[in-house]
Amino acid sequence: MTKVRVISGACGFVTGIVARKEGAKEVGVAVTSECEMVEKMAPEVAVLPAMAVFVRHPDNPVYRAAGKHLKHVACPVPCGILKALEVEAGLNVPKDASIAFEKE
Repeated sequence: MTKVRVISGACGFVTGIVARKEGAKEVGVAVTSECEMVEKMAPEVAVLPAMAVFVRHPDNPVYRAAGKHLKHVACPVPCGILKALEVEAGLNVPKDASIAFEKE
């Protein structure tokens, strides 16, 4: 099981992502969020092929679902879902990622 927590930024919403292998080629993804848009997207990404992490943005099932439900294209939740998926599928190691604004 792989758990990821996404703190989205200015909106203040926190999203929890839990990924679990379901056989050799699929990963179940449970998404819980304070954001209504993310909650509406969650059922569409509940089971994903492990190889979805290698699908281009326009064709990626996570980004297609995000395109239908999320108003903010810069939302980090879709990336967090794919990060959890790739770790649970054994295609990458669990390593934190971040976006930080630099102040001058």
